[in-house]
Amino acid sequence: MKKCCVIALFLTCALTLLAGTVMAEDMPGPDSAKLWEYITTVDPYTEWGFWPDHEGMQDGRAPHGPKHKVFVNATGLKCMMAPVMPGTIEVKENYSEDEKELLVITVMYKIKGYNPDAGDWYWVKYMPDGTVKKAGKPAGCIGCHATRVANDYILVHEFK
Repeated sequence: MKKCCVIALFLTCALTLLAGTVMAEDMPGPDSAKLWEYITTVDPYTEWGFWPDHEGMQDGRAPHGPKHKVFVNATGLKCMMAPVMPGTIEVKENYSEDEKELLVITVMYKIKGYNPDAGDWYWVKYMPDGTVKKAGKPAGCIGCHATRVANDYILVHEFK
């Protein structure tokens, strides 16, 4: 291999690693205020994608609203099988039946080492203005999502 190709390959790898490090440093810890700022300002969740088998507005069920949209960050969308990578964030907008009123925003955020007994997930329930209703390791969230442990606690997407 020519020297210039080796140097170019090295620089590409170094920049890729550096970019990943910077991105990881930008991620918040298990802090609901910092997570809200991250998903609404730093990396707005409304610009993320959807799970390929759960796109756009969908029917919901209790305890979430009757309608919902689930957004997934790039880290999560890269995952082809469970468990997903740390840094994965899933944001669910929970709507009224007529789809006109945003009721609450619920978030699952995978943080390495945060909660090994429940897949390392950090859960938050926000009001639309960012007010926190519950955060951390809510028993109700864990209990419901634990029905899908093999799918890394993710209910709305099926890993193949």
